[in-house]
Amino acid sequence: MTSYAAVDLGASSGRVMLGRVEADLLELREVSRFSYRPEVRDGALRWDAALLRRSVEEGLRGLDVRSVGIDSWAVDYGLLDDSGELLADPVCYRDSRTDGVVDRVLAAVPAEELYGVTGIQILPINTLYQLVADPLAQQAAHLLLIPDLVAYWLTGEIGAEYTNASTTQLLDVHTGQWATGLMDRLGIPSGLFPPIRQPGSAIGGTVVVAVGSHDTASAVYAVPALTSRFGYISCGTWSLVGVELDRPVVTADSLAANFTNEAGVGGTVRYLRNVMGLWLLEESLRVWGLERDPLLRAAASLPRRSVIDPNASEFLPPGDMPSRIVAACRNSGQPVPVDPPEIVRCILDSLADAYRDTLLDAQRLSGKEIDVVHIVGGGSRNELLCQLTADACRLPVLAGPVEATALGNLLVQAGIPDPRRLVAATHEIRRYDPLA
Repeated sequence: MTSYAAVDLGASSGRVMLGRVEADLLELREVSRFSYRPEVRDGALRWDAALLRRSVEEGLRGLDVRSVGIDSWAVDYGLLDDSGELLADPVCYRDSRTDGVVDRVLAAVPAEELYGVTGIQILPINTLYQLVADPLAQQAAHLLLIPDLVAYWLTGEIGAEYTNASTTQLLDVHTGQWATGLMDRLGIPSGLFPPIRQPGSAIGGTVVVAVGSHDTASAVYAVPALTSRFGYISCGTWSLVGVELDRPVVTADSLAANFTNEAGVGGTVRYLRNVMGLWLLEESLRVWGLERDPLLRAAASLPRRSVIDPNASEFLPPGDMPSRIVAACRNSGQPVPVDPPEIVRCILDSLADAYRDTLLDAQRLSGKEIDVVHIVGGGSRNELLCQLTADACRLPVLAGPVEATALGNLLVQAGIPDPRRLVAATHEIRRYDPLA
């Protein structure tokens, strides 16, 4: 049978997945896993580009596949010189270099105008603000987002895949082309940006195929929805929460609600808002040195007591997450969680509330109603989170598949005509009905 390789790069680890796709078959197995947490070097929090490249190349070595697709997290990039070499290791979006940059940008281009052109949620992690803060931008010849950088290492070809390019806040949401006028006003060299590639196109005549290279674009492509009346939560380190539309929403109300219009595979719009996601839990577990499952079981036996705003800026950087959560509860006058299970329960109740609020806003602003919520990605295995989300949203939650991103990557490569129906027919999806 025909095999495909999906290189799936998360914000702390990556995998190479080998998949088989036929009319009634969709199989996936992991063949390589590697880690690459960002570290402070040369005055910034950076990704180790050499380690990332070596890990991907070693993971692909010896595989007999029809094609390879690459997806990753959004907004981060590498800058190349005229000879095609990296000027420096890419800076991680969690670095503090963008502190205060949003205000500088909005002083030059009002938020209403910026949103009207790009349709993208104003977040300091966006590529736009990183570039304004990056002194190397004026010296570089090319900018490549992370999956495009990996594709360049494999093929020697320079380009920008459409779905990930849309997350930069530098793509025109109406034309699908780079917003060069906006770049000129902000002093960002427009010559940095390569031609746009569409998902499904071969890269330079090689076996590498552009997929929905923003991991959420691939994940949403693999949501096993059988009707259009669904909301989605792509739940991992970040949670991307929203609905799928045919056209962008760039109204003043949408801007005020901080919603984003990211490009989806097949010309769709992923109308969504970022929620901090399982980063809060992952970082707490790292600080405690404890296992996830026993804490989730203990948290499930506890009542709801306190909630936080998971998108508050103090929760973005790495560090002592539990202490920050305790401080947020204390400062808001709520009961203070006193041990890890209580903190975990606070995190998950807070995420469920944020998911509910985001989906309600998405429906109100877009006019699209939903009957069901699909949770895909790693969070779909978190039974407590899924149940709390169903309770908060007062809608059934369908959880799975866990590997939606890699599956969406494979499905674009294979060109399957009805990908969501194939996912629904070949993967176990667990249903959670509201209890509260």
